[in-house]
Amino acid sequence: MWRRVASLSSFLSSYSTSFVAQTASRLNTWESLTTRIAQQANGFIAPKEKTPFITFVLGGPGSGKGTQCIKIVETFGFTHLSAGDLLRREIDSNSADGAMILNKIKEGKIVPSQLTVKLIQKGMESSDNDKFLIDGFPRTEENRVSFEQIIGIEPNVVLFFDCPEEEMVKRLLNRNQGRVDDNLETIKTRLKVFEALSLPVINYYSQRGKLYTIRARGTEDEIFEQVRPIFTAFEACHRAVE
Repeated sequence: MWRRVASLSSFLSSYSTSFVAQTASRLNTWESLTTRIAQQANGFIAPKEKTPFITFVLGGPGSGKGTQCIKIVETFGFTHLSAGDLLRREIDSNSADGAMILNKIKEGKIVPSQLTVKLIQKGMESSDNDKFLIDGFPRTEENRVSFEQIIGIEPNVVLFFDCPEEEMVKRLLNRNQGRVDDNLETIKTRLKVFEALSLPVINYYSQRGKLYTIRARGTEDEIFEQVRPIFTAFEACHRAVE
């Protein structure tokens, strides 16, 4: 069972954005990333309580982050917590919170941070895993602050799937999943909201050395080959310090 403990990820925060981008785009450079992480971890002693390894997965609607999360789960054994899926399940429960969430989604607006964090926290606490992909969150600075205050830890990794707007619109219109927010007008609203509110979050984690930008065009496998070396390097580091 996941429990709150002090974050032990600070030794990873010194990586430059340029180094991370190079690592993500070239598989043959992951050994260098592994070496640098291990060097920073030298002398580090793990606590008796295991700290959850948290990855935030950011990107506009239709950027393909959900598909890549499935591949990360299959390859590296993470538990996938999609903020959108958690909110939709709450809607299906016919609760008062669910009705409010539905109205916000129809309007292309942001759901209150504390409610979303509460649903994420419930998902983490109900899992025996200690590796989590939190997909589609935080979307705003308020989201970010609420998560850190309520959960009490920061993410280890932040993935940002960078995709052109026209490509995201095309993907959303073609997926035909029957979602209430998959119409052109609402899609355009969602993209504007994402761009306006998420940029400060992306910039914050870039300055913290936690941001990994993924070029989200190409086939699913081509995009995953940018993602794979990031987690391969972190897994190697964790094995080294165990």
